[in-house]
Amino acid sequence: MGESSVSRGRRPRSRRRTRARVRRVLLIGLVVVSLLLTLGGWVGFRGWQARAHLLNAAGLAKELSAQVVGGDAGRAQRTLAALQAQAAAAKRATGDPGWWLGRQTPYAGDNLTAVRRIAVAVDDLARLAFPTLLRIDLASLVPKEGRLDLARLRAVSTEVSAADRAVRETTEQLRAVPTDDLVGQVRDALTGLRAELDRLAGLTAAADQGARLLPPLLGADGPRRYLLVSQNPAELRATGGMFGAYAVISADGGKIRMTGQGASASMQYFDPPLRVDAEMRRLWSDLPGAFPADVNLSPDFPTAAALYREMVHRRTGTTVDGVLAVDPVVLSYLLGVIGPVAVPGRPSLAANTVIRTLLSDSYRDLDVHAQDAYYAQAASAVFDALFAKAPNPREVLTVFVRSAAERRILFWSVHPEEQRVLGDSPLTGRLPEKDTVPMVGVFLNDGSGAKLGYYLRFSANLTVGDCQSDGRRELRLRVTVHSTAPRSGLDKSVTGAALAGDPYTARTFVSVYSPTGGAVLGGRLDGRDTAMGSGTDRRRQVTVANLEVKPGQTRTLDATLLTGQTGAGTAELVVTPTVTPWTTQVVTAPSCDQ
Repeated sequence: MGESSVSRGRRPRSRRRTRARVRRVLLIGLVVVSLLLTLGGWVGFRGWQARAHLLNAAGLAKELSAQVVGGDAGRAQRTLAALQAQAAAAKRATGDPGWWLGRQTPYAGDNLTAVRRIAVAVDDLARLAFPTLLRIDLASLVPKEGRLDLARLRAVSTEVSAADRAVRETTEQLRAVPTDDLVGQVRDALTGLRAELDRLAGLTAAADQGARLLPPLLGADGPRRYLLVSQNPAELRATGGMFGAYAVISADGGKIRMTGQGASASMQYFDPPLRVDAEMRRLWSDLPGAFPADVNLSPDFPTAAALYREMVHRRTGTTVDGVLAVDPVVLSYLLGVIGPVAVPGRPSLAANTVIRTLLSDSYRDLDVHAQDAYYAQAASAVFDALFAKAPNPREVLTVFVRSAAERRILFWSVHPEEQRVLGDSPLTGRLPEKDTVPMVGVFLNDGSGAKLGYYLRFSANLTVGDCQSDGRRELRLRVTVHSTAPRSGLDKSVTGAALAGDPYTARTFVSVYSPTGGAVLGGRLDGRDTAMGSGTDRRRQVTVANLEVKPGQTRTLDATLLTGQTGAGTAELVVTPTVTPWTTQVVTAPSCDQ
């Protein structure tokens, strides 16, 4: 049967409609491709602009940070103007509609978003943080002619707090920017800028705490008294060293003076012992409450400071408002700023020799009682010189920031509101009961009854391991101890009680602290299973190993730990500060949810 005329008429019209649809699709596709190419070209052009501005801004921000810390106000003002121009240009280049559309695309979108966040953070830094910093006179935080101007200090406190807040907020913004997909040069610039801002943030945090705390601490509201304690790392204790000597420091209206001194040995021992909590007693029996030299067997400085304060009060009747602990390494840092200091009737102190003078030469030249007196005089003389001279305030602040970060300078106040201002600062020496990042502690206590810590060298490696099915994370710790002690020729005041048997063998109790809610699964000494004492301290499991190291020998302790429930691939390692800084490394891993 033949095809109808109706069917023949429909076919051409259907073909025409099909061709029209194809033309429309092609036209629309061409328009879309053209738009995408135009958008890509525009974003690429703006990205090239933003990259150039960001690289310039990052370099200027690092330069400006160094000028602020160094006190070069004239150059800092010129650098700030250039930084603000580059930062504003980078922000404009990453803020138009084309850039916003580009951020919605797959793959490239994450990178464009990261660059935008960097640009905003750098602009905030240029507009908010640095101008405030340049207005602050940091000299108000450092004493002049033996007195701190407390009224002037209180006047700048608000601006110091504002500057610290701006730097911290910008630092947090930059820390949150992912770096994996960034162009190499931008990633390098961001990494360098983060490092410089971390350094600056340490300075502004110290300045902020100082501006808020120093007026009441130095007697703005009435006289204060403190114990200035010298920690002796030649005889190791968990917070740094045995509390060998102390000075009583009085402060009134910003003026500081030494009003007395004493030594732990003169207080002998306490029977019955001062009360310590059950956890400490299980680890160290009653030693921290019985012997002034043992109050800091635990790494928690507020506990040690409170015990020592009470011991001094019971023996001398002196009541103090707080305890400040320093070690000879802090004194060496300060002497590097203020220059050599004379100690009446004793050897002078200089930056490059003070550690050897106090921890080696004094044992050769002085008897036990003279050594303790010399330590107290040395610490007081350095602090007197600091208050009497007019050192560069930024250099002094940098010393205090470094010393606090290394846990070499510690402070505890009997006034709770002052402790709250210090918060989680390393200056408190507090062992926290909750981790933000899993923290492993390696704390040292001498078991020789000697002063051989001067000759010991330490290193530690912490590796983040596998994720466990119960939400925990495995950690692997390796600690090495090496002795550089001679085989003969040391004075009896160095070899001491020789509790290890051989007078030249150093016995060190190494306490390994798990993260909060975690555990220490076991340890091996030089590759062999070893018995370890155990206990708990502030929601942390603690194991204690005995390492006896002969002259020239190296011992290695390996421990396996578990965190509490966490997916984090990072960890923090906290150690007892020693005469020679530790060599440490933390090897991270991807988070468990990756």
